[in-house]
Amino acid sequence: MTQLRAQDLVNEALTEVSGLSRDLLNLIQDELDANAQHFGLREAWRRVRPRFAAEFETRLLAALQEALHGGDPLQRASPTLGGLSLVDESQALEDVAVAHVVHAAEDIAKPELYQIGNFFAALKGGGKARERDNPLRPAIYAQALHQAIAASGVNAQVHHDLMRAAATPVARRLAKFYGGVCERLRAAQLTDLVAGFGSGARDSYAHQRLAAARGVGAVNSSRGTLDGLARRVDAVNSRPAPFDAHIGAPAAPLVRGTGPDMLSRLYDQILADPRLLPPLKGLLARLQVAVVRMARADPSLLRRHDHPTWDLLNRVAAHGMTFDRSDDPALQGFLRFMEAEAKLLTDAPVPSVGLFELALKRVNAEIESQTHQAEQRHAEAIQALARGEERAEWTAVVREQILQQTSRAPLSARTRHFLETAWVDVIVQAMAEHGHDSAAAQMAMDAVDALLESLKLPRDGIARAALQQRLPRLIHQLEAGCDSIQLAAPRRDAFFQDLMDMHGRVLRGLPAVEVVAKPAPTPEDIVQQLMEERDSRPPTHWLTTLVDRGELPTVPVALYSGGDREAARSAIEAWFAGVHVGRWFHLFTQGEWHTVQLAWISPSSQSYFFVGRDLDERLPLTRKALEALLANGLITALEEESVVQRAVDTLMSDLPEA
Repeated sequence: MTQLRAQDLVNEALTEVSGLSRDLLNLIQDELDANAQHFGLREAWRRVRPRFAAEFETRLLAALQEALHGGDPLQRASPTLGGLSLVDESQALEDVAVAHVVHAAEDIAKPELYQIGNFFAALKGGGKARERDNPLRPAIYAQALHQAIAASGVNAQVHHDLMRAAATPVARRLAKFYGGVCERLRAAQLTDLVAGFGSGARDSYAHQRLAAARGVGAVNSSRGTLDGLARRVDAVNSRPAPFDAHIGAPAAPLVRGTGPDMLSRLYDQILADPRLLPPLKGLLARLQVAVVRMARADPSLLRRHDHPTWDLLNRVAAHGMTFDRSDDPALQGFLRFMEAEAKLLTDAPVPSVGLFELALKRVNAEIESQTHQAEQRHAEAIQALARGEERAEWTAVVREQILQQTSRAPLSARTRHFLETAWVDVIVQAMAEHGHDSAAAQMAMDAVDALLESLKLPRDGIARAALQQRLPRLIHQLEAGCDSIQLAAPRRDAFFQDLMDMHGRVLRGLPAVEVVAKPAPTPEDIVQQLMEERDSRPPTHWLTTLVDRGELPTVPVALYSGGDREAARSAIEAWFAGVHVGRWFHLFTQGEWHTVQLAWISPSSQSYFFVGRDLDERLPLTRKALEALLANGLITALEEESVVQRAVDTLMSDLPEA
């Protein structure tokens, strides 16, 4: 077996960058020329094209070099709350654009990416291939594409549409590259290793939501029910059986009846669910004995979705799907707990609904205990986020108050900016350290009134003398405030110099700020203003054309037509109303899908904190970011469709029409 290192494959990718950029330049152009639907993008691409190849090469080379040295090329700096990276709306929309390219590449090159992902997983010694462990994953190339287009300065909508148009040609070119990588694996005699190692990238169920979620909150009307399945089976089995052409006898029915055979087929479908890890399937298989005995004692089991038996299986399966690795210690602990529960159910002398209800209560308690433990592990981060959001709320309120105070005050531009920014931070810092209603916070707020009062012209000599006596105390208070936020010396010195100049004018009997009369606008000024107003308006087609979400599946919600926008908003609000701490989600951000649990919702419901099984997997997102992901099918709750429901739907689709 030939030795092959991760660095070898990354180095090979580096040598491909120049040729890849030239190919993409032509492939994207061909895509725009060949499709009439992209006609409106051709002019935008003409502006992007001159810089595209160089920008793409620069970005991709930097990303691959970082990957070569063990870094994460997709790690990005963002606004922060409490030191955690906070994904905002703009970054979420970036994820939407990147997702199109990623999913197109995954659809075209799924077998190749499976092998490559397992190769890198094997090198790391892990049990399952994770997208982030693959330094050649499509997200890295999609991110470079995004950055290359953004460098041209096109607006957000055009950028978004260009990424969507480029998705297929980029994916096809990447598939060619990934095919070459797999050739290297075969040449190194590693095919057997990567084919049998791990379980590949996360199953396609989650990323297929991109196409399935165009109607946010839509209900799947094709879902079957257990009762409906039973009636379909009865109807099919009541028809005369067709003859088997080979043996001249009636062919065996797919499901012989609505009793044991139907249950067996249903259970087979449950165990075949690709979302379940092997140890979960083993556990559910051992529970089958108890389920069969329960079906004999209570025939309604095969006609009721809400039967406690199915509730237990769904709960166990849903919790199991939150794990990515079979060797996860938390999963192993849960399996040990469930082995005891399974034994109680299978060994019971008489099966009963009550036994399954009690088992479900104990399972829920165990899962809640695990959730509480996760909350404790992230308690410090949650507290930091809470403090951060509280500071953000205070900052907004204080800034608004100062804006009102200074709106008509005679201030220089520099001092006005100081009060609206740095001094807002001083007041908020005092609130954070000493309390919202503390004397320190009140003194900081009173300093604004004192400063504004000091810039008014004194009425007489007595008032001027009184002002001179107050100024040292005011200056001292302002200096102490600057110290509390560690304001940079250049900015600090510039402010105090500006303030001293204004006080000097006031003490000489002059207005604090010299009033300069604004000249009347010239005809040229008026024409320029009109042109600027015209250019700032949105494109007219946005105002007159109804947006087809089928044609533009990632169009931001804000661009929907009036009726669609209202429906989308209602669906989004309904989704958020059902969100609660402890629930698990598939969520796409920073170029990959994450299985995460909602650990915290801010009191204002404007910030959401998700955590993964790994301690370093922490994702704070704004509500606006979540709305953008939701509108584009990039977040879905794991419990949206139960394992039993999926099995029923599969059997229904396999049965012929009655």
